[in-house]
Parts: sequence; structure tokens; C-alpha cells
Amino acid sequence: MDKKIFKDISVIVFATIVTTFLIWLPHILSLNNFYFLNFNEGFNTIYRNFDGLEYITIAKSFYDPQVISSLPQSLTEIYYAAHFPFYSFLILIFSPVLGFLKSMLFVTLLSTILAAIAFYFFVKDFKLTHHPLMLSLIFLILPARWVIVRSIGSSEPTFILLIILALYFFLKFEETKNYTAILLTGLFGLLAQLTRPPGILLFIALSLFVLWKIFFIEKTKSLSSFFSNAFQYLPLVLIPLGLLGIFYMFYLSYNDFWAYFNTGDNIHLIFPPFQIFNVNQFWVGTIWLEDIIYLFLLGFLGGIYLLKKDLKPLGFFVLTYLAASIFVSHRDISRYILPTFPFILIAFEKVIMSKEFRIVLIIVALAIYLYSQNFILANTAPVPNLEAFN
Repeated sequence: MDKKIFKDISVIVFATIVTTFLIWLPHILSLNNFYFLNFNEGFNTIYRNFDGLEYITIAKSFYDPQVISSLPQSLTEIYYAAHFPFYSFLILIFSPVLGFLKSMLFVTLLSTILAAIAFYFFVKDFKLTHHPLMLSLIFLILPARWVIVRSIGSSEPTFILLIILALYFFLKFEETKNYTAILLTGLFGLLAQLTRPPGILLFIALSLFVLWKIFFIEKTKSLSSFFSNAFQYLPLVLIPLGLLGIFYMFYLSYNDFWAYFNTGDNIHLIFPPFQIFNVNQFWVGTIWLEDIIYLFLLGFLGGIYLLKKDLKPLGFFVLTYLAASIFVSHRDISRYILPTFPFILIAFEKVIMSKEFRIVLIIVALAIYLYSQNFILANTAPVPNLEAFN
């Protein structure tokens, strides 16, 4: 590793730790009044943010209903089937040294650091920007919802890390036809699927890209040629196999192969599309939704720009993810589409790297910080005593 790359990575690690610490700081100090916000509860607010304690519950029980029922929580045992196990598994690995609560935050922080480094190499190795360090630092603070999930117990940083790695090696395979690269795509895609349910969208997006390439670029006409071309992408099948493996694990735990779909109001996919704009939906409940229109506008435009830039696998991923998200009926849509944002940053790289954009980002930096704190303070689970989760 040359000195410049080592220096850039050191800056990324330092920036990730410092920005996370700045989010934690008013909680650590239990400030009574910071910008008219009250941090009296202290650091427990960070620990109690959704859905961190739920992943600790899984780490302690691995979906055993009897163990779940023994923990201080008010949710049904089957509810936890809505949360996939890999993030909890990582929490469990570090828990003997750190305890479960600190392990939860350590895994989130470590995943964020690795995601930012992976993003750096992504844009650097494929020459997607002349400023890989600067774009990677911006990746740490945009979108604002990302700043929140990477500062609390959440599976998104681990999931986004694995998605970036899977797509990195997929582009490497398209560039080099090195079979190890497509095998790594399948392995990281498998881990992404074991982390969060939308991992299957990676498989769907890449499968659509492969079909498009076979039929419209290579103009394959015979069945034998189709199978010959498709066979080289066989490791992608690891992703749906991982999903079936999780469903089988749920069958063993809950005696219900389809437990994920029977977790109550956790499945937010509703037909017809754009039910997010229905005030009567349970997880909507408000008419103040204009920001979601801009998120969809930015997301779809970014996906189209990626296709135009000849980054078609990334474009297929973003557009597939956004197409699925229009059926999500949940006010927190910005969290649902977070995995697309690293690639949307790439789509708008020229604008983001402009001097004007950086000036605007400095102006809104405080707004991002206050938005994050305001959200974190209100987004806590009703579990005042955390002893059972340590």
C-alpha cells in the first residue's frame, strides 16, 4: 500500500470515529440543554435506539422463543423473525470482551469504517472520481439519515458494507472475467442477505443485468449459448440460497417456514404503489410527506444517470431497489433506501465535487447534526433497565 492510500485510509478512519463521537458527545455529557434539546438520560439513549436492542435479543437467543420470552421486552417471539441474524452474530462474537451493548455499537462503528474504506477503493479503483478521499468523506455525512444509523445499534452499516463489496467484485468480474471475483460477489451477497431482508434485491438486480446483457448486448439466441453465458454467474445463486437457509432456521425455531411474513406489522410492502402517501397507513400517519417525493426523484434520477455513465450494474441495482421501495408504506423511507445512496453519490459525483456543493454542505452541516440528535432522542425503545441486555 503506497503512502497516499495509507494516508487517505487513516483520514477516513479518523473522520468516522470523530463524527460518531460528536453525535455521542452530548449523550455522554448528559447535557440538560444543548440547542434546546435535552440529553438528561445520557448514553442510554444511544443504546435504546431502535432496532439495536432487538438485535441484541437475537444475539442472546438466536430466535429461541423461550429465551426471548425471558428477556424484558413486550414483543411477540415471532416478531424477531423480521430481523435477520448476521449483524446479531457479529455482536455475539465481540460480546465476551465488550458486553452486548458495547459490542453492538462497536460492530456498527467498525462496519461504518470498513464501508467508507470499501467505498473509497470502489470510486478509486474504477476511476469514478478524481477525488476519492473527498467523496468518501462526504459519504460519511450524506444522507443525513445515514449519520443516525451509523451512530446507534443498527444493521444498515454492515448491510451497506456488504452491498458495496458485492458490487465492487461484480464490476471487477465484468472487467477481468476473473472467476474469483464473481465468487466473492456471491459470498458478500450471501452475507448481505443474511444481514437484511432486502438483500434479495441485489440478486434480482444483478440477475436482471445479466439477462439484459445476454439478450440485448451479446444477442444470445440459442438455449445452449444462454446457459453457457449464464453459468459464469452461478455464484449469485448463493444469495437466494441464503434466504432459504434463514427461512429454514425460522422453521426450526418457530415451526413456521414463512415466519418472516407472519411477524405482524413489520412487512410494509403494500399494493398499489406509493401507499406511503396514504395518511391512514399505520406507519405513515401524517400528511407532511413532500420530502419523500424528492427522495424518489433523486433516487430514480441517480439510477438513470448510472446507466448513462455506463455503470449499468449499479444503475440496475439502484433502480431495482427504488422500484421495490415504491411499494413500501413507511414514513421512514429514507432508511429503507439507504443502500442506494453510495451509488447515487457516484451518479452525481460532478455536482458533489463542485466548490458550490461543498459550500452548501458546510451551511447545512449543523442542520444535519441537529436533525440526527432530534431523531435519536425520540427514537428509543421503552426499556428503561438495560441490565438484561449487557
